[in-house]
Amino acid sequence: MGTAGTSADEMAGERRQLINVAYRLLGSLAESEDAVQEAYARWYALPRSRQDEIVSPGAWLTTVTGRICLDVLGSARARRERYVGAWLPDPLPDHVEWGHGHGADPADQMVLDESVTMAFLVVLESMTPAERVAFVLHDVFRYPFAEIAGILGRTSAACKQLAASARRRVRVARAPVTATGQADAVRHVKEAWETKDIAALVDLLDPAAVMTADGGGMVGTVLRPIEGGARIAQYMVAIADKAPGLELLERSVNGVPGLVAQRAGAVVIVASFEVADGRVTRIWAVRNPEKLRPWVRGTDLSGHGAGSPPSST
Repeated sequence: MGTAGTSADEMAGERRQLINVAYRLLGSLAESEDAVQEAYARWYALPRSRQDEIVSPGAWLTTVTGRICLDVLGSARARRERYVGAWLPDPLPDHVEWGHGHGADPADQMVLDESVTMAFLVVLESMTPAERVAFVLHDVFRYPFAEIAGILGRTSAACKQLAASARRRVRVARAPVTATGQADAVRHVKEAWETKDIAALVDLLDPAAVMTADGGGMVGTVLRPIEGGARIAQYMVAIADKAPGLELLERSVNGVPGLVAQRAGAVVIVASFEVADGRVTRIWAVRNPEKLRPWVRGTDLSGHGAGSPPSST
């Protein structure tokens, strides 16, 4: 089938799929959108005769998007070494829960499942670019290794090995928890944080818990992970002390229960959690305003008015 039978709706559907693939590969909404836009630009740059020769435009776009993402991943390590502080994937709101519709924004087109949880994306960050592409395309999206081989420029057997290596990383790192257990733990953290109860927070946090904050150099925050439940509890209370009027909301973050902190109506922190045996083992707190844009509801986080995030914490 050539492109003559490819409707605008079908191409829009392909775009949603490509955005979902690219985000899982890159962890960045902006980079994902750029990768998909570039893939479409290459498609429309093809002569019509060449388009008509392509049996599956969707498969072609996926291959091109995958190759673009592979190139981006190859340069990402160097760019993130220059990033101020820790780099975390972009947090995703639930478009229904957060008052968004299925709009054109990449965040509104995300399928929220276990492959976009912050814990899962952080594990993906530990993989080589080739491992990540092979694993995400095969294990998450069920693309055959023969197609993945064309993207990576390797044999199908080599791609299977890459996916197997990535799978081992995931098995070692993942700590499964029920949605109910996660929600309960997050709710208790919210209550203790609101009352600035350090003792309660310490009890809720694993003694070896780690908190990573991403401010991107745009807002003040710790540049290195905080280790230890007691130190994390003290830091969380310090944030509340320095930001009077901070409002905490229980919201889905990347498909699982998390917390959103607002001040003067503007979202200033989106926090994801990993829970094991009833205690919080990891906290990922995103404060970089550029990464919080999908969470904006009529407020410009880049401005300097009441809607701006505080820079003192």
